[in-house]
Amino acid sequence: MYRHVVCTRSPSEPKDRGVHQRNAALEHIERHKVDGIVFFADDDNVYTVELFESLRTIRRFGTWPVAMLAPSKNKAILEDPVCNGSQVIGWHTNEKSKRLRRFHVDMSGFAFNSSILWDPKRWGHPYSNPIRQLDTVKEGFQETTFIEQVVEDESQMEGILPGCSRIMNWHLHLDTSNLIYPKGWLLEKNLEITLAIK
Repeated sequence: MYRHVVCTRSPSEPKDRGVHQRNAALEHIERHKVDGIVFFADDDNVYTVELFESLRTIRRFGTWPVAMLAPSKNKAILEDPVCNGSQVIGWHTNEKSKRLRRFHVDMSGFAFNSSILWDPKRWGHPYSNPIRQLDTVKEGFQETTFIEQVVEDESQMEGILPGCSRIMNWHLHLDTSNLIYPKGWLLEKNLEITLAIK
């Protein structure tokens, strides 16, 4: 089963587009109590099949290393959890500009149980505010401010195996505005979709 969720909010800046799209999906999951694992895949990432197999093992919140190509800096960046077995005990990053973040993880470097959104009592959440991405946060801090709403600290995280020690996800940071798609692959406007959910 799959669902297409359309974000109707027009972003004020292109960087906000992903925030509003993810929030539309989070609201949909919460409202319809969709049961599963929430993972923010990105169009400029490369994933191994093994990563998707590993997502099935997540109980609450799972994380893994993400390697990023930074063409403007002509280097590769690695952000990853430091694990003791499968327990996350800290973070590693070789990117100096991001060391102020609480959690050193890319948006595509974590996934979580969807019931965290719609059954906060089960997970011991002391608040009832909806968990959403904040469009007021400085770029580069979206991930950490979101994760702070989902878990209290690393004790509630698991490094997915072999994910704590193996890169299964590359974020390529492609400029999608300059990509040439095959004819018919690029849609100029949103799809017109009506979906009845029961």
